[in-house]
Amino acid sequence: MRHLFVLDPLGQIKSFKDSSAALMQAAYRASIDVWACTPADLQARGDKAWVKGARVIPEPWCVVDKPELLPLTEFEVVWMRKDPPVDDVYLYSTHLLELAERCGVRVINRPASLRAWNEKLGALRFSHLMAPTLVASSVVELAQFAKEQGEVVLKPLGGKAGQGVVRCASSSPGIEALFELVTDQERLPIMIQKFISNVLEGDKRILLVNGEPLGALNRRPKDGDFRSNLAVGGKAEATEITSRDKYICEELGPELRNHGLFFVGIDVIDGILSEINVTSPTGIREIESLMQIPLADQVIALLTES
Repeated sequence: MRHLFVLDPLGQIKSFKDSSAALMQAAYRASIDVWACTPADLQARGDKAWVKGARVIPEPWCVVDKPELLPLTEFEVVWMRKDPPVDDVYLYSTHLLELAERCGVRVINRPASLRAWNEKLGALRFSHLMAPTLVASSVVELAQFAKEQGEVVLKPLGGKAGQGVVRCASSSPGIEALFELVTDQERLPIMIQKFISNVLEGDKRILLVNGEPLGALNRRPKDGDFRSNLAVGGKAEATEITSRDKYICEELGPELRNHGLFFVGIDVIDGILSEINVTSPTGIREIESLMQIPLADQVIALLTES
């Protein structure tokens, strides 16, 4: 069996903390041939997708063979693990991977769903599980929402890892000027949500595999910040999956499965759904270390069974 991982250049990956590296190593331990490429290595020849990929030995990290040109039908599974932003390069890659999917190759996650499930907007399918939320570009409407909620968080729709997320109060001086700035003078919609004060106790990342929760970690903001993302200094802590968390996962599970979203990370703050991460969910290494479970190996085993 062969698995192809489409991801950032291998030289940029920090294997000791990267979830893609963990998955590649788990696949290798399961006697799967592991191959890698970047989005730039994908091709279409007629109606067939091809790749200039390289076989790798990911454990220890990382021995790379000479690249070969192969049809994607040579792979049983293709993992789309390119990190955001979801730009033209990312989107065109999903179209090429869709050609392989039509020929029977399993692509994780499904290319059409990667395009459709924006990691901020996708959660709105389950708005009853979320904090009060508005997506708009109108300064007047954003200001009115902030006035109603008191304290809010602004999230760029294309952001990642907490970048560009801003907390402000409706009474903050110059708040309308801030809305003008983040919407590019009312041209670009943003997400504005009621601020959940308990985020200072942590933001829980739960990893779901085929719609079922497999592991979780708590991410606590560093002093002086409210953002808990590990990429901006948040601290990873052990945690448990509560009954409320399980309820949220049960609500999401059928939709995730229906849309071919096999490996997903959701963010939950004080029992409230915040985001649904589908592009390249992270957290495997931290959960394995904190909870002492072989999570990556479990993911590969569940994939083989499904």
